[in-house]
Amino acid sequence: CADGTVISVLDSMGPSWAWLHVDIYWIFYLAAVFCLTYVLLKVIQLCRRRQQLLKALDCFPGPPRHWLYGHAHELQDQELNKVISWAEKYPCAHSVWFGGFLGFLNIYHPEYAKAVYSRGGNGLIVLHGPKWFQHRRLLTPAFHNDILKSYVSLMADSTKVMLDKWEKRITKDKSLDIFEDVGLMALDSMLKCTFSYQSNCQNSPPGCRFRNACRIVHRHTEKVIKERKEWLKDERELEKIQKKRRLDFLDILLCAKDENGDGLPDEDLRAEADTFMFGGHDTTATGISWLLYCMALHPEHQQRCREEIKEILGDRETIQWNDLSNMPYITMCIKESLRLYPPVPQVYRQLNQPVTFFDGRTLPEGLILSLFLCSL
Repeated sequence: CADGTVISVLDSMGPSWAWLHVDIYWIFYLAAVFCLTYVLLKVIQLCRRRQQLLKALDCFPGPPRHWLYGHAHELQDQELNKVISWAEKYPCAHSVWFGGFLGFLNIYHPEYAKAVYSRGGNGLIVLHGPKWFQHRRLLTPAFHNDILKSYVSLMADSTKVMLDKWEKRITKDKSLDIFEDVGLMALDSMLKCTFSYQSNCQNSPPGCRFRNACRIVHRHTEKVIKERKEWLKDERELEKIQKKRRLDFLDILLCAKDENGDGLPDEDLRAEADTFMFGGHDTTATGISWLLYCMALHPEHQQRCREEIKEILGDRETIQWNDLSNMPYITMCIKESLRLYPPVPQVYRQLNQPVTFFDGRTLPEGLILSLFLCSL
């Protein structure tokens, strides 16, 4: 039989089979030793990291923490109120720990923020020095009034899609979570203004907003940059782009040249597009959602805003560019909402070099800091 054949073959191998058997044991033994050594090294690395963090944060008093959980339990419920109370008690900065090995510094003082957030990075927001001036000069045309005017109708169209969805979903005495819809509207507007891309993302399944943004920005941007650079080699195509009724953000980036006739390299183009998309659509969605929330809490202010809009529109149905400067009360409401609920309440940075603050306290390279923006 087949089994007997196998057994006879193994028996005929004699000592060589025994050697193979022992060798397999050695492989498992060495693998186990390797794994245990790796785990031990990681534990030692974590412990060393913890000691370094404790030493670095020792001069910054903070709220008491649990030896294992840190401040995680305290921040599970009412995180905003807890952080605000800590900011009042420790006005410049204090340490925050998630677990026993992840610690960072929350900073509040403007001089602390200036010392940290004036550092460099990728994209116009965090660049500095000559490169910042170069990008700022090349990007300025993208925010000229003549360019922004053409975006108003695009945003109005996206907003109408959102409002039509609400008309179908709103029922009396029932609340509606608007954040997802506002986010999709903002994403739809940003894609039109950045890439001239009709995404139809507002009709996508729930929960797809961020995934759509990641996919489109990281896959679509590189493809569009490559295609449009090919077009720009043809002077006739360049002339067509420059005469378009609507120049999108990417068109302006591709056509921008410095005094030497040099444009932005592909890496910088992608960085600026990413910054514009991710820095724009989510913060816009958050800001609009909080504004509508504040309006719902204060219907008297909501009514005054409605009256101001109705007076501006008259018989028209859509806001135009020139109307934006005639909305003083709405502008005040927007600014107050942004003060109370900043769209980006917390901004993180990891130090790429040591920093010394105005009061003499220092932090080493590699430490993580967080600027918490709140209205105290």
